[in-house]
Amino acid sequence: MNKFRIVPLSAEYAQTIRNKRKDDFGHEVIEQLATGLGPCRVSLKPFKRNVDKRLLFTHSPFEIDNAYNQCGPVFINADEVEPYKDVYTFPAEIKNDKEHFHLTLIGYNSNQMMVFTRLVGDADIDELIVKIFDEHPDVAYLHARNAEACCFICKIERAE
Repeated sequence: MNKFRIVPLSAEYAQTIRNKRKDDFGHEVIEQLATGLGPCRVSLKPFKRNVDKRLLFTHSPFEIDNAYNQCGPVFINADEVEPYKDVYTFPAEIKNDKEHFHLTLIGYNSNQMMVFTRLVGDADIDELIVKIFDEHPDVAYLHARNAEACCFICKIERAE
């Protein structure tokens, strides 16, 4: 049985950003050649440095405007990409590259209040997600974030 579901940014949202060239905060979207691995928040695949063109913009992954409504920089591919499909498994290219992707999991309750945090470190993130959901019934969903830059990577929901 699937215990969780990965939720990347939607292809429709990404296309709106590409078309408007402004984010939800009115900031201009910046196009640049990838200097880091990212990942793309739609495909959840790392960027190819000095090859992929990416768009940088401000994004808030929250629905409720409160103290935890953290907005921050995210990247998507400048070109349309296939959205991440293997939603019952954390993206292997991120999971397996612990040298470049230092991750933290932050848990929120149904009122979008932060109730849990954990550095992933050497743990298997798929197993850790299941353990968090099993042991912390107050965690409605998680955010995977870059542990160094704190930027949002994806949402992780309980599977129903």
